Amino acid sequence: MSGLMLCRDLLFASKVLGAATALGVEVRLARDAAGFLLLAGAHPPGGVLIDLHQPDLDLPALLASLKAACPAMPRVVAYGSHVEAELLHAARIAGCDLVLPRSAFSDRLPADLPKWIEAKER
Repeated sequence: MSGLMLCRDLLFASKVLGAATALGVEVRLARDAAGFLLLAGAHPPGGVLIDLHQPDLDLPALLASLKAACPAMPRVVAYGSHVEAELLHAARIAGCDLVLPRSAFSDRLPADLPKWIEAKER
C-alpha cells in the first residue's frame, strides 16, 4: 500500500511521513505539481494527500492530469485552513474524495491514513 503527498510545508510533511512510517505504510512526498505527477505516473498510488495551500495550485487541472497519469484514479484527500471555507468547498467541487480542515486531517491521521492511501474499490 502506498500513497503520495503534495506538500511544500516540510514540517507538516514530516509529521505525516512519520505517522506513515509508524503505521508501516509508504507515502512519497512531492513538493510541486510537476514532481507529484512524475511520481504518480512512475508509482501509481492508492491514494493521494494534497495540501491546498500549494503556490499556484490549479486543483482541477492537477486532478485531470493525475487521472491521465494513473491507470486507476487514486483516492484524493485534500486539506487546508479551516478559515478558508471557499477553498475547501472548491476542492470538493473539483472532485476530491475527502476535504478536511488541516486540524481535522491531523487529528484523523493516525487512524485513517491507511484507508486514505489504499486503492478505492471500483
